[in-house]
Amino acid sequence: MESITVLITGAGAPGAPGVIKSLRDNGERSIRVVGVDASKEAVGFKLVDAGCQIPKADAPDFTSSLLKIAGEEKVDVILPLVTMELETLSLNKDKFQNEGIIVSVSDIYPLKIANNKGKLLAYMKDKGLSVSLFSIVNSKIEFMKSAYELGYPDKPICFKPLNSNGSRGFRIIDPKINRHKLLFDTKPTLTYITFDEVMSIFEESEIFIPLILMEYLPGNEYSVDLLVDHGRPLYTIPRRRDAMSAGITTKGVIIKEDDVINYCNEIVQNLKLHGNIGIQVKRDMNNIPLILEINPRIQGSIVHCTGAGVNLPYYAVKLALKEEVPKVCVKWNCKMLRYWKEVFY
Repeated sequence: MESITVLITGAGAPGAPGVIKSLRDNGERSIRVVGVDASKEAVGFKLVDAGCQIPKADAPDFTSSLLKIAGEEKVDVILPLVTMELETLSLNKDKFQNEGIIVSVSDIYPLKIANNKGKLLAYMKDKGLSVSLFSIVNSKIEFMKSAYELGYPDKPICFKPLNSNGSRGFRIIDPKINRHKLLFDTKPTLTYITFDEVMSIFEESEIFIPLILMEYLPGNEYSVDLLVDHGRPLYTIPRRRDAMSAGITTKGVIIKEDDVINYCNEIVQNLKLHGNIGIQVKRDMNNIPLILEINPRIQGSIVHCTGAGVNLPYYAVKLALKEEVPKVCVKWNCKMLRYWKEVFY
């Protein structure tokens, strides 16, 4: 097949090496990979055919800089890896399309819902989809009130900023946790926090960041990778997260659990998302899968799907180019272990 050029944003993201590997090991055609990142020392610059530094997503010249680079490099398709870039790219995808460059991104309306955890859960609840107990809080007083309404201290609760990704701002408040065991028997972690510590942190700042407060879900956690054609799921592949570091899966297994698959399909069908989509799901005390959040982009461990025979980054490129996406069998129960690797400058 004819060779093409694909640009990935976030070349320094933890998942970038796996995406680059997936694009190159596609088995069909030669792909020239261009990587861009706001950091001049992005690790992906050592792995791509051409690397360029760009402004951050909130900079006024972000779009024009990316468009200039994509034009000079004769890019065919852009795959975004950075959450903060998605809405800007969606709003400006016609500018790229006019230059013959396709941005694999959802439309702006579903993106604005997917990127805001409060709007997402409210939307799903309105559509009759299952969600955990939650409350949106905008002050310390609301935080205290909602915590008790959700069952604290009899039940653990957790919280996260409405607009964030990865594990930024996520904490679990569980008064029953053995803090001595946590200190001496586990590696350092900031996942657990006491109620008093949270309130003390709130007192230190005059600014209160809007939060979503939720019941804590104790069951298995999954990262679900989907490839979606304007709301129509083409692939839905759950990955059970058996071990994580800084929000990134380091050990996991691809597992066929139909209730998780059907649940995630309902979500993307309702929202009419497009391209590579990631959904974080966890089971509640009754073993029911419930959503934690959506990453409406390529997820950091999507290479696990490539290892299981389904090259979702490359299939997203084919979808963008209006080529037929092949139907292949998933190698269920494929396990992944991650290890450290270095590049040198």
